[in-house]
Amino acid sequence: MKLRMCAEGRVRRARTAASVVAAVALVLSGCGAGGGSAPETGSDSTTLSVVVEGGGKAELQPVADLYEEETGTEIKLVELPYAGLYDRVSSELKAGEPSFDVAALDAIWLTAFAPGLAPIDDLFTDDVTADLFGGLVSEAQVDDRFVGMPVWTNSEILFYRTDLFEDPANKADFEEEYGYPLAPPTTWEQYRDAAEFFTRDTDGDGEIDLYGTDVKGAVETEWLATVSQAGEEHMVLDAGTNEVTIDDEAHKAALDYYVSLLPYAPSGAAQLDWAGSQNLFYQGQLAMMRFWGHAYRQTPDDSPVKDDIGVAPMIGGSGGVAGVPGAWYLSVPATGTNQEAAKDFIRFAYEHNDLSADTSLGLVARKSAFESKDGVAGYEHYPALVTTLESPQSLPRPATENWQEIVDSVLVPMLQKAVEPGADTGKLLEDAKAQIEAIVQ
Repeated sequence: MKLRMCAEGRVRRARTAASVVAAVALVLSGCGAGGGSAPETGSDSTTLSVVVEGGGKAELQPVADLYEEETGTEIKLVELPYAGLYDRVSSELKAGEPSFDVAALDAIWLTAFAPGLAPIDDLFTDDVTADLFGGLVSEAQVDDRFVGMPVWTNSEILFYRTDLFEDPANKADFEEEYGYPLAPPTTWEQYRDAAEFFTRDTDGDGEIDLYGTDVKGAVETEWLATVSQAGEEHMVLDAGTNEVTIDDEAHKAALDYYVSLLPYAPSGAAQLDWAGSQNLFYQGQLAMMRFWGHAYRQTPDDSPVKDDIGVAPMIGGSGGVAGVPGAWYLSVPATGTNQEAAKDFIRFAYEHNDLSADTSLGLVARKSAFESKDGVAGYEHYPALVTTLESPQSLPRPATENWQEIVDSVLVPMLQKAVEPGADTGKLLEDAKAQIEAIVQ
């Protein structure tokens, strides 16, 4: 199965959200949202259609199979490519004639699609919200209505080479040079020190063949995480007021730190995206990378570092540890004909969220689903994900229908310019502010 990232990690295929109706998933069934049951009164259907992006079908399949077994209702998972899912949901919600009963939606679409989605407030009991990360609960609400139930979430965490970090010679040399023990970094300063230390010519041919880190210019989420790490409460803009914040002190500090890593990263940063970064790490060319947690279960068998990968929480700046949640939500169309049955399936999916942990991506949403794999081999990345997602600064992206347009037309082009030699980061942020203001005002 092709590896899927969260929305901004993919090729830019999503349409701008302005054309919509106004961009990767407990245990203890019987607690939380209530027991699963047959579809409630009001549905005359024995089939529910669920549209889902290709990478998420495997996450929902075990839930769908168990629901069919326990209720007799067939769950038809309709798999679509990312852009195709967006287009289909957008057009059918706008027309008020959905061909689906449930849609798995990227978090960045919720604000734009909200006018066409049914409220599911009754599913968000106190027990439910207590078992979800705070950022997911807030992201699920648009205009004080819950319009989606998180089904899986993700975040960047720290990946590092254990063979390098645990090597006695490296430990001794690092401590002599930097004055503290070599360990997986937790701060900006430690990360930069480790990146510098491991950037080297390992075979003596005069060419650097091991880099401490990468710098991604073709995707924006890693820089946004850095913005939150700098202590920013409103990344890019305050969605409540449309005040653009991208030129403030925290954004400038984050961009300056981001580009400060360029001497310890391979060339071509302006074009480096998630797939390119992952390939560099798996080939053994990077000592560290900040990457989506699901990749821990996706390491190719032929990777030379397959047995030498360690994970830790995302690094932190002055504001502390922070990642950007990459969540997907199950939603119900407001004009759907099987709304009660659809809500029952969503309730069931929440209660059996732990089933998704055993899929290829292994993504879940509930805290208890993560905790159910404590100490289980193959899930060593779960504690790092939980620590990162529980951080107060792991904030969702702004809830604006213009977000995808801002990403595509402003943020990525700005980062691609910022990683070029001699870039004026302050001027780039000022220009970005003017561009974003023109979009949102």
